[in-house]
Amino acid sequence: MRPWRQESQRRRPVPPADSERTLFIPRERGIPPGVRWPAADPDVLRPYDELATRMMPRIAAEPIGERLPEVQLDRPKDDQQKAPSLAKASGRMAIATLTSRITGFAWKVMLAWVATLGVLYDSFTVANTLPLIINELLLGGVLTSVVVPLLVRSQDDEDGGEAYTQRLLTLAITVLGVGTVVSTACAPWLTGLLMDDGGDADPQLATWFAYLLLPGLLFYGLFAVLSAVLNAKQIFGPAQWAPVINNLVIFATIGTFALVPGDPTIVPTRMTEPQVLVLGIGVLTAMVAQAMFLVPALRRSGFRFKWRFGIDERLKEFGGLAAWILGYVAVSQIGMVVNTRVLTGGAAGGPSIYSNAWLLFQLPYGVIGVSLLTALMPKMSRAAADNDHRKLVGDLSYGSRITTIMLMPVSAVMAVAGPSIGVALFALGKGSVEDAERLGQALAVSAFGLVPYALVMLQMRVFYAMKDSRTPTLIMCVMTAVKIPLLYLAASILDPVNVVLGVMMVNSLVFVVGAVMGQVWLWVKLGNLRSRRVLGVILFTVVASGLGALAAALVALPVPDAFGAIGKAWVTLVLQGVVGIAVSFGVLIALKVDELAPVTRRISALLRRG
Repeated sequence: MRPWRQESQRRRPVPPADSERTLFIPRERGIPPGVRWPAADPDVLRPYDELATRMMPRIAAEPIGERLPEVQLDRPKDDQQKAPSLAKASGRMAIATLTSRITGFAWKVMLAWVATLGVLYDSFTVANTLPLIINELLLGGVLTSVVVPLLVRSQDDEDGGEAYTQRLLTLAITVLGVGTVVSTACAPWLTGLLMDDGGDADPQLATWFAYLLLPGLLFYGLFAVLSAVLNAKQIFGPAQWAPVINNLVIFATIGTFALVPGDPTIVPTRMTEPQVLVLGIGVLTAMVAQAMFLVPALRRSGFRFKWRFGIDERLKEFGGLAAWILGYVAVSQIGMVVNTRVLTGGAAGGPSIYSNAWLLFQLPYGVIGVSLLTALMPKMSRAAADNDHRKLVGDLSYGSRITTIMLMPVSAVMAVAGPSIGVALFALGKGSVEDAERLGQALAVSAFGLVPYALVMLQMRVFYAMKDSRTPTLIMCVMTAVKIPLLYLAASILDPVNVVLGVMMVNSLVFVVGAVMGQVWLWVKLGNLRSRRVLGVILFTVVASGLGALAAALVALPVPDAFGAIGKAWVTLVLQGVVGIAVSFGVLIALKVDELAPVTRRISALLRRG
């Protein structure tokens, strides 16, 4: 080991004099990476999730410098022995989250193989969206942003917060129960709100599915509440693995759906058709299993449920915050409703193609962006609480640069490899190559919005760290006001088959608008945002990503047609992915972009261990 490296382990690094120097964020000890309060749907990423606070020690005001070693020489021996257990726990949660995302996406691909990306899949997608929308409006935003932090604070009560938790569960079950009954009774009206009769969609089939799936609203909301209670007790595992149970039940459901009599690609004519009942009841069972999976863990924690009606006085202190969060949720759901109506007004397969393309679009952010930003959130919250804008801006600048470096090469490869991704994943089974290509094209035309999307999520976290819930809502209002006219414009000028491509492009354009607005608004609130450094990193990354995209396009040219459409798509996808990413990051390393150093250092350490 080099002498200077040995010396760095004996003393803390000196803060750099140059404020523009790249700062590497050390991992916070005692806080498992990637842990956040869960949403009802693990595939839905909401910026206000990070308002949920955790019990944690105050972060020391040490400089952000070279990453500290895992075991420091001056740490007590007991602390050194505890570190491996924390690493194992963090690793288990990361595995659970990754497994949940993979299996959640896999069952959607499996359904496309069995039922094709057509009217039946469209109707199921619309009906399956309804419980999520209503849960967000009834409970989701307020639960995550207001109630969960109070759960943690209630642990200081004499009873350890049991009375407050009982009151919360009673209120949640009551609200969700009433909402479930009313929304199920209004299923025809709700599906009519989401679907445009002018297209190839089937509102009647969507209504049949809605009658079967809307009762799951109770269990979506119950899962979110129970997860919050367990997380407040520092019990994270069950909530991480529960979505996997949900996905496994749906796998079994789709397998049964494929075996029951009839052709799954033909639209059923009655609600009592076995395929409608199997798919609807099976997915509802998965929602129930996901929520009930948490009950044994809650009982083991010592909590016992008891009906306790009434609103806690502490909730009244956060009325203004809750109002703005509800406004954010309501405006975003208006955009979702218009989005779905435009899709159902186009050619058959639009909603299902959009749903799967959107999941693919989000996947890089879910794997890379969330983990990076979660590591920054505690520091940003502490800096905002201390009114230390210099540290807050530093974390914002770092987050913007590292997000750009990690996601822009991926988005460039997605833009080139989109059609190959679609065919490779969705053309198997009864899926058609044409629909799979359209899905890949939708992903390709929207890929430029990946980095702006991640930046919007980061900016929202900064606002919420400053306890400003008004500005994100206003930004969402502007984004929605831009989005709705563009959606209807796309529907009017594009061929029905290409409406889904226009919708995906509009969504990415709206993220660009949101990122620009957020940056300007933060500049007004915080002053100098060190944008010069961020723009420099963006410029370097654009060059590297462009070269990577060019290499990915060229490497696909010699792939022969002899493999068949699906085989060629897989060969092309592997070549484009490996070559495009390798060239992009190779150029960044050659340009000596400092923000890439933590990644290269981690990879080098893994190679040395291997």
